[in-house]
Amino acid sequence: MNKKEETEDSKYIQQHLANERTYLAWIRTAIAMIGIGFLATTLHFNTPLVDYLDNTLAMFISLFSLILGLITILFATFIYFRNRKNINTQTFQSSYKIIIFITVVICCILLLFTIYYFGL
Repeated sequence: MNKKEETEDSKYIQQHLANERTYLAWIRTAIAMIGIGFLATTLHFNTPLVDYLDNTLAMFISLFSLILGLITILFATFIYFRNRKNINTQTFQSSYKIIIFITVVICCILLLFTIYYFGL
């Protein structure tokens, strides 16, 4: 009978699957952040407002969201591989810094949207 050898990853299947789900959630968050940038640009250029400050703020929100979305993808990928290694070596520690970073980023984007749309 052919018995397959147990791999390092197969010892911690549940943890690896949870790590993959977390990675995919970060990717969805990044795509949503990028989408916010496209939304800002689309809504702005479909309105009759043609003020220089409005144009600048809409472009800033778009670029800010795009860059932060891309940074989030890079961080998520780095953290995924770091967690994968730490799970296999049983040295895993949860990270809170990325949670704080993303929370601050999303609050900044929402603040910019509030300033732009309500003219505070």
